[in-house]
Order: sequence, then structure tokens, then C-alpha cells
Amino acid sequence: MRKADLVATISEKTGVPKVDVLVTLETFFKEIKSTLSEGENVYIRGFGSFVIKKRAKKIGRHIKKNVAIEIPEHYIPAFKPAKIFVEQVKEKVKLLPEDLSEKES
Repeated sequence: MRKADLVATISEKTGVPKVDVLVTLETFFKEIKSTLSEGENVYIRGFGSFVIKKRAKKIGRHIKKNVAIEIPEHYIPAFKPAKIFVEQVKEKVKLLPEDLSEKES
């Protein structure tokens, strides 16, 4: 599902015009990004948490030059789904369509 599909689905289910849904969704995304960039986590009960994770310093490799490079410690955004969210997905999604095609092969 793409963002346009999500906007259309929400608009159909709520009766709110697509433009308003899109503006709301974009504002939601912008707030999540700005809050995380300020170093603060976002918790949405029953859905999950948008958190900042610290990645430790490590040694990587530049493949083309075959040279070791140091990757400094840095922070990345991450999403951790709520337990109830994970349970609902486990209950409802038994096999995905691509899993079905692999079993038939």
C-alpha cells in the first residue's frame, strides 16, 4: 500500500475529503520527524513507538577501493510495534501471497 492508497482508503472510510486526509497525514509525518530529530521518542499506545537508536562506532569496508573505513557512532530512527499490534498481525496474517507462490513451486 502506498501513501496515495492509504489516503484514498481513509477518505472512503471517514468521508473526509482526500485533500484534508493528505494534509493531516503529511503533518503527522512531519511532527514525527521533527520530534525524533530533537532527540525525543514518540509513543502511540496500541500502535507502537518511534524511537532513536544509537549505532556504535564500527569498522566498515569500501569495497571498490578495498580500504577499511571507520563509521562513527550515529543515531537512526526506528519503529517498535506495540505488543497488541504484533499479536493482531500474527493472528490475521497466516501466509502472504508471495509465501503461497513459493509453496506452489
